[in-house]
Parts: sequence; structure tokens; C-alpha cells
Amino acid sequence: MALLSSANSYLGIDVGTSSIKIVELKKEGGKAKLLTYGFSESLQASGQADVRQIAKIIEQVCHQANIHSRNAVAALPTFSVFSSVINLSGVSKKDMTSAVRWEAKKVIPLPLEEMILDWRKIDEDKKEKDNIDKNVKESKANIKVLLTGAPRSLVKKYIEIFKSLQINLLSLETETFSLIRSLLGNDKSTIMIVEMGATTTDIAIVDHSIPMLTRSIDVGGLTITKAISNNLNIGLERAEQFKYDLGISSFESQEDVIPKTIIETISSIVNEIKYGQNLFQNKHKKGIEKIILSGGSAMLVNFANYLSKTLDINVIIGNPWARVSFPVDLKPLLDEIGPRMSIAVGLAMREIE
Repeated sequence: MALLSSANSYLGIDVGTSSIKIVELKKEGGKAKLLTYGFSESLQASGQADVRQIAKIIEQVCHQANIHSRNAVAALPTFSVFSSVINLSGVSKKDMTSAVRWEAKKVIPLPLEEMILDWRKIDEDKKEKDNIDKNVKESKANIKVLLTGAPRSLVKKYIEIFKSLQINLLSLETETFSLIRSLLGNDKSTIMIVEMGATTTDIAIVDHSIPMLTRSIDVGGLTITKAISNNLNIGLERAEQFKYDLGISSFESQEDVIPKTIIETISSIVNEIKYGQNLFQNKHKKGIEKIILSGGSAMLVNFANYLSKTLDINVIIGNPWARVSFPVDLKPLLDEIGPRMSIAVGLAMREIE
């Protein structure tokens, strides 16, 4: 669906395990403007699609959505990328690179030769800096560094995909950063983002726009659909419809099979959220202010309310269109598809902010 001219626009291309989502944005009047969008569920049969299959689907989506821009940003899946905050003590600027690589060997469970490393210093707030000045005096303070490691083979695959399409791949980043950009904006508070995809759920605790803790588990929307299918002995397509029609609407009743099945299936997600909360709180001595849900399964009926009551914390569904302008008549549709487009929106925003 093409809305406007595509001059000086950028694509955000999210290649998931079961779908591909594309958003085209343009900067206009100091704000991101939606030009067009599209998605395909054609990857459902295989999360290990090859370069040619993925490239073909991207090409089809671009054609159907009338996309013309050849400049794109893509995301590496969270579960495939290693991310950690490391502390460096007494390291000079010229020794930073070697110090980061030395620490990376300790925390990355794969040979560094097989990884592409990226890192950046985390700026501490003024209060923390003042405390450092008082306590450390003339000695060099600890430096916090956000370290990211991506398998070379995965990066090579993405480069091949976009090269075959003759699309200019401007940047590759982790999904977490695109979610921060589209869902948090300038919010610097401590927030947990729960991205519930088809086969995995990614959990990130973000503080001052920096992902301080990231975790992934192999439970997603498809896991719930299969559980409903098995319990009711029905096909996956019908189970998928039941899942979104009923959701956790009757979670206080133990008689409704579908809500009960969903609750049992997502129990591991709830436990992982609790574990992440405790881990972060024990290490950083502060709690999480709210949880933002993203991904297709965020739209399950009463899911946010159920998590809020279970975890005793404010839980909301993320809105990636909050800082994007679009025709008002599209709002109902964009609200409906918003959670599944969060990564793609964040990717396209990278080049226009």
C-alpha cells in the first residue's frame, strides 16, 4: 500500500523466523512519515530459509507494497546475537580495543574469530559520575561498555540477501535497538521490553536507552497455537483463530480450555520475566518501572492485563507509530498490526532521526 512519494526514504526490513515485515519512512517536517508498509507470512514453514527464498519474499513484498527506496536497515535476531555490559577498570583510551577483546573472550562462548564485535561506552549519569569522583579520586574509574557480538556467517548471509536484491544495506543492528527506538523514544526510565515472536520471546531490560540485560527463550506465538491444536485436536489455522479470538479473556476461570492452555504455555515466559527482574534488581539495586509488550502475540486478548496482575507491574502494549505521522483513516489498521511492525519501524527510523 503506497501512500506518498518515496524520495529520500528508508526501509526497515525485519526478517523474522516466520515472516518478513517492511516499513518505508521519510523525514518530513522534522518527523518520520509513513510512506508504505507490507509483510508476508511465507516463512512459516521454515525458520531456516535460505538466501534466495528470503530475497524472493522481500522482492514480492516490495512489489506488492509499491516500495521504491533502495536504502535499507535490517536487524539481526536477538537470539543469534550475544550482548553484554562489561566493566573495564583503569583502561586508557588507546588500550580500549584490546581490553574489550580480552573481556569478550571471557563472556562470549564462541571463538572471537567467528564473531564480529561491536562496542560502545555507556555514559553514566551525572550523579554516578559525582560519586565516582568522590570515591575514586585520582584513580581511573570503571568504564561500562556495551559489547555486542554477531556470528560472521549470519552477517554474511544478510549481506548476500541485500546484494542479490540490489538494495543498499546501510546498517545491521540488533532487534533490541530498533525496539528501543520505536517504542521508547526519549524515555530514559528503566523498562522491560518483551518481544513475543512466532518461535521465540526476547526479553530486554533497558535503562537510559541502553539494553542492560537481554534474554531469549524458545517459546512464542506458534508454541501457543500448537498447544491449543493438540488440546482440542483441531488444525493449526483454526487454533490460531481461537487464540486471538479468546486470548486470556477468561483467565480467572479454570473451565475454559483455551485460556487455560495459553496460561500454561506462557508460564515459562512469566518465569523468565520474573528471573530477569530479580537478576537486574540484585545487580543494579533498582527495579523496573513498566513492561512494554511487542510482537504479534502482544495482541492476545487480555494478555497485558493478565501479566500486569500476575507480576504486579504496569504492562502496556507498545505503539511503534507514536512518533510517526500517517493518514488518520489508517489508524485502526495500524493499531492492529502495530506490535508486529515495531522492529521494522525502529529500523527505518534509524536513518531519519
